[in-house]
Order: sequence, then structure tokens, then C-alpha cells
Amino acid sequence: MNEVKEALRNIEQHYKLFLQQQFTFIGALQHTRENAHDMIRPVASISQVQSYMDHHCNNSTDRRILNMFLNICNDLSKLCHKLETVHSGNNITNGIRERCKLLLSHSNDLSTIRAKYPHDVVNHLSCDEAKNHYGGVVSLIPIVLDYMKEWVTHIEKLPRHVLYNAH
Repeated sequence: MNEVKEALRNIEQHYKLFLQQQFTFIGALQHTRENAHDMIRPVASISQVQSYMDHHCNNSTDRRILNMFLNICNDLSKLCHKLETVHSGNNITNGIRERCKLLLSHSNDLSTIRAKYPHDVVNHLSCDEAKNHYGGVVSLIPIVLDYMKEWVTHIEKLPRHVLYNAH
């Protein structure tokens, strides 16, 4: 369990650095969407960001920030799989873990998700950007981090004997 908390803290630290560069991230998505001639549909999946980086990225700044996003998503995905091995869970924790896995699935459509208060990542976007292009992709990491923290809270509330007899 301490390993999970430590991994979560590390991911949160990386996310804080990423968050300070959100405008760079949006700029990189804008540039790569232009290069891909893909200006109509929203950025709706992790695999779309990966494709933009792999095939339509022309500069190191854009590549670095897109890579940072993908690495955080990958770290969250690894942690999500680790949750299964740490604790078999109950209906609540299993539901939270499955939501995380679905959100982090590379082909999952993120276009309709939005981070809620206290996360203001969507508020930093213009109305058009938030509604039409990037709201889902910028909401992904804070939403998954919240779910993971919720998972830890639920696990810590379980009686000790349940935790140790789970395996």
C-alpha cells in the first residue's frame, strides 16, 4: 500500500509540472492538429495524442510536452494495474479501478469528460477550446488522480483482517 501511495505522489508531482505548462500542451496539440489537417474533430483519445506526436510533431518543445502527457497517462495505467495486485478490493474499489482502466484505455473517447472543481484546467481554456477541442484531454489526468485517491481512501477504511486475507 505504501508503494501505491508513493507512486501516486510521484505521478502527482509530474502532473504539477505538466500543469504549469498547460498552454504549451494546448499549443502542441494545436500545431500537431494543424499538421495532421485534423482541425474539426476534438482531441478525444490518448492514441490520438500519440499519433499526433509520432506523425505530426515538428519541434522538440511540442514533442517534449506531448511525451510528458503520454508518460503520465502510462504511469497512471501502470499504477491502475498495480492496484489489482495490491488488493483484491470490494465492489466500490473494483468499480473505481475499472473506471480508471476505461479512462486510460488508449482508444477511449474522452471528448465528453470534464474535470470539476477544484480542478480548473478546463477554465484555463477559451470557451471554444474547452467545449470543442481539448476539454476532455486536459480533464483526463486530474479525474484519474481523483479516482486513485478515492481508491486509496476506501482501501484504508477496510478492516485490517480483510486486507491481509485478500490474497
